[in-house]
Amino acid sequence: MSRIRILSEHIANQIAAGEVVERPASVVKELLENSLDAGATRIAVQIEGGGTRLIRVMDNGAGMDEDDVLLSIERHATSKLRDESQLAAIATLGFRGEALPSIGSVARLTILSRPRDRETGTRAEVRYGRLHAVHEDGCARGTIIEIRSLFGNVPARKKFLKSARTELYHIEEVIRNQALASVDAAFSLQVDGRPVLDLPAGGGVEQRVRDVFRCQDPLLPVDFTAGDEKNGIRLSGYLLQPDASSSRTNRLRILVNGRPVRDRMVRHGVVEGLQGFLMKGQAPAGALFLQLAPAEVDVNVHPAKLEIRFRSSREVHRFVVQAVAAAIRAYQEEIRSDIFSIPAAAPEQPAAPVFTAEAPRHLPSSSPPAAASEPAESVRRAETMVRQSAEPAASFRHDPEPFSVVKPPAGLVDFTGLTIIGQFFKLYLLCEQDDRLIVIDQHAAHERIMYQRLRRDYLRRDIPGQNLMFPVSVELDPRQLETLKRYDADVALLGFAVEDFGESTRVIKAVPALVSHLDPAETLVEILESLYSAPRDEPAAVVPPRIDHLLASMACKAAVKAGNRLAPAEMFELLRRMKESELFSHCPHGRPVVKIFSKQDIEKWFHRL
Repeated sequence: MSRIRILSEHIANQIAAGEVVERPASVVKELLENSLDAGATRIAVQIEGGGTRLIRVMDNGAGMDEDDVLLSIERHATSKLRDESQLAAIATLGFRGEALPSIGSVARLTILSRPRDRETGTRAEVRYGRLHAVHEDGCARGTIIEIRSLFGNVPARKKFLKSARTELYHIEEVIRNQALASVDAAFSLQVDGRPVLDLPAGGGVEQRVRDVFRCQDPLLPVDFTAGDEKNGIRLSGYLLQPDASSSRTNRLRILVNGRPVRDRMVRHGVVEGLQGFLMKGQAPAGALFLQLAPAEVDVNVHPAKLEIRFRSSREVHRFVVQAVAAAIRAYQEEIRSDIFSIPAAAPEQPAAPVFTAEAPRHLPSSSPPAAASEPAESVRRAETMVRQSAEPAASFRHDPEPFSVVKPPAGLVDFTGLTIIGQFFKLYLLCEQDDRLIVIDQHAAHERIMYQRLRRDYLRRDIPGQNLMFPVSVELDPRQLETLKRYDADVALLGFAVEDFGESTRVIKAVPALVSHLDPAETLVEILESLYSAPRDEPAAVVPPRIDHLLASMACKAAVKAGNRLAPAEMFELLRRMKESELFSHCPHGRPVVKIFSKQDIEKWFHRL
């Protein structure tokens, strides 16, 4: 007797159900995809008992006649594919009929459907894989599918389901994802007779994103295209502002050619594009739509088509990074024009220098290098004076008076459009503009400015170093010595000059100019430890992540600190640099630099409205 047997159709359907139907949300996903592929513009979902007692999906799509209804519950039946060539470029969501027999094998399935050209519809009932009844019935145009007693014949599968609340959460996620994929269709969800979701059609992508995320704050638009119309690639959509991000990774919804998917590579590209705008542990949020040729995507790598594979994943990753980075730059320009408005009467001329030998200084210079005609010695002398001018706060001669408006220093044109009220907690600059209060974190603002300058100099391979008058020796352990040997070129690019001096001793002869006021040995050891702990296999980037982290650390050390009282000249100089900086809204570690309070917000606090 042969040991190999052909499985019965009933068992084969149950095996297929195990691949497609993981939980009630899987059923909802398959049915929604069928409705959308049928051209539905209104889809209503009703759930009872967490989805195990009842799942009902009603749509106004094309509908099916009696023959199609019977074919839809047969295995390998579909209205989507005609020939083999279509498998390489699938443009539809689900395969009508492919999921229905799998679902019907583990539930009581009822299909009631009526095409537009018929006066009556067809009702078919399937009980755990067996056709029970087929007859004519009255119904509206479209299709109604009911799933009752899900996993009623496989109690072991039912035991692995989570609580009703958890299953309902997954169902809601499926509906939100499909609603983003089809903004021209209206979606609704009722749970045990109670309305939970109502997403009307006609509002466009932005409104649908707001409805899905329940967000009324300004969104960050993304729209970036590369290539021609036929073979090009486009990323569009909306991201929530970086401050609205959270630790939940599932708040970023990715749709590829209209199909909601989970893709770690695309998600990583978004995170990398937002580098420096998300705090540690935070994840981006929003909805992004990636459009490319169907032949460039394989959607059949997952039974439920939740995961995909790109033919050129590296190019797609690089494109996503560029698209998100471009959106961030546009977002910065909007903030710049909003905050730093130039008064109409202000003359257009550059601000006069505010750091002179007679004034106290706390802001290390980040201005461009001096012109070639200026003697190099005078530039070095001025930089030395800046580094050596750290005075106690009590010695300041320009402390802002309480409740007074800080005026621009003599010779400095106020072209920022902000009126500085004063300094708060020796950390925050309070500025007034029209009917708004603008609060600026002086350390975070200066840290971002320093970081942008360091990053630019690194790309130019021109981070300035400061020669030490007296070289400093440092003892390194074997791990640090190995790290220094491995990354000697990176250390040199950062502005260090380190030479051998014995077995484990090294001599530091130059350090980065921005951190020359810090202990050279401690700075070098800290950088070596950061390099050692950095991942060995990093994705290709213009600035490697390990170097980017070091640049951010150096900027943090060089920036004006919390607790430094700034003179009026220094406050206005910081605002000037913020306005001229390419990116300024967040520090390199993702903390916000600026917070705006409207007059209405403040009056609400004091119940004046």
